[in-house]
Amino acid sequence: MDTQETVANRIRQLCREQGITPNKLSKISGVPQATIKSILLGESKNPGTVAIKRLCNGFGITLGEFFSTPEFDALSSQRPRGEQS
Repeated sequence: MDTQETVANRIRQLCREQGITPNKLSKISGVPQATIKSILLGESKNPGTVAIKRLCNGFGITLGEFFSTPEFDALSSQRPRGEQS
Protein backbone atom coordinates (compact mmCIF):
# COMPACT_ATOMS: atom_id res chain seq x y z
CA MET A 1 0.00 0.00 0.00
CA ASP A 2 1.31 3.49 -0.79
CA THR A 3 0.94 6.73 1.13
CA GLN A 4 -2.04 7.96 -0.91
CA GLU A 5 -3.97 4.73 -0.32
CA THR A 6 -3.12 4.83 3.37
CA VAL A 7 -4.39 8.43 3.68
CA ALA A 8 -7.63 7.54 1.87
CA ASN A 9 -8.14 4.45 4.02
CA ARG A 10 -7.55 6.46 7.19
CA ILE A 11 -10.16 9.02 6.17
CA ARG A 12 -12.65 6.22 5.44
CA GLN A 13 -11.87 4.60 8.80
CA LEU A 14 -12.39 7.83 10.72
CA CYS A 15 -15.64 8.52 8.88
CA ARG A 16 -16.91 5.05 9.83
CA GLU A 17 -15.79 5.43 13.45
CA GLN A 18 -17.51 8.80 13.77
CA GLY A 19 -20.57 7.85 11.75
CA ILE A 20 -20.16 10.62 9.20
CA THR A 21 -20.16 10.65 5.42
CA PRO A 22 -17.53 12.32 3.26
CA ASN A 23 -20.18 14.95 2.48
CA LYS A 24 -20.67 15.69 6.19
CA LEU A 25 -16.88 15.74 6.64
CA SER A 26 -16.69 18.38 3.92
CA LYS A 27 -19.21 20.54 5.75
CA ILE A 28 -17.57 20.29 9.17
CA SER A 29 -13.98 20.61 7.94
CA GLY A 30 -14.38 23.21 5.21
CA VAL A 31 -12.55 20.99 2.72
CA PRO A 32 -14.41 20.97 -0.61
CA GLN A 33 -16.31 17.80 -1.47
CA ALA A 34 -14.36 17.56 -4.72
CA THR A 35 -11.07 17.50 -2.81
CA ILE A 36 -12.24 14.76 -0.46
CA LYS A 37 -13.62 12.76 -3.39
CA SER A 38 -10.31 13.16 -5.24
CA ILE A 39 -8.36 11.88 -2.23
CA LEU A 40 -10.71 8.93 -1.66
CA LEU A 41 -10.70 7.91 -5.33
CA GLY A 42 -6.93 8.09 -5.62
CA GLU A 43 -6.98 10.99 -8.06
CA SER A 44 -5.07 13.23 -5.66
CA LYS A 45 -1.63 11.63 -5.41
CA ASN A 46 -0.31 14.13 -2.89
CA PRO A 47 -3.00 15.66 -0.66
CA GLY A 48 -1.72 18.85 0.93
CA THR A 49 -0.86 19.21 4.57
CA VAL A 50 -3.34 22.06 4.97
CA ALA A 51 -6.17 19.89 3.61
CA ILE A 52 -5.22 17.00 5.91
CA LYS A 53 -5.04 19.41 8.88
CA ARG A 54 -8.50 20.77 8.07
CA LEU A 55 -9.86 17.22 7.82
CA CYS A 56 -8.30 16.47 11.21
CA ASN A 57 -10.01 19.55 12.64
CA GLY A 58 -13.31 18.21 11.27
CA PHE A 59 -12.66 14.84 12.89
CA GLY A 60 -11.62 16.55 16.14
CA ILE A 61 -8.17 14.95 16.14
CA THR A 62 -4.57 16.12 15.77
CA LEU A 63 -2.28 15.45 12.83
CA GLY A 64 -0.34 13.15 15.13
CA GLU A 65 -3.45 11.12 15.84
CA PHE A 66 -4.26 10.94 12.13
CA PHE A 67 -0.84 9.54 11.25
CA SER A 68 -0.34 7.43 14.38
CA THR A 69 -1.43 4.06 12.99
CA PRO A 70 0.35 0.79 12.23
CA GLU A 71 -0.34 1.38 8.53
CA PHE A 72 1.55 4.69 8.50
CA ASP A 73 4.32 3.19 10.64
CA ALA A 74 4.74 0.43 8.04
CA LEU A 75 5.13 3.04 5.30
CA SER A 76 8.07 4.63 7.06
CA SER A 77 10.10 1.46 6.57
CA GLN A 78 9.35 1.21 2.83
CA ARG A 79 11.42 2.83 0.12
CA PRO A 80 9.61 5.32 -2.12
CA ARG A 81 8.85 3.97 -5.59
CA GLY A 82 11.78 4.27 -7.92
CA GLU A 83 14.33 4.68 -5.13
CA GLN A 84 17.24 2.28 -5.33
CA SER A 85 19.37 0.94 -2.52
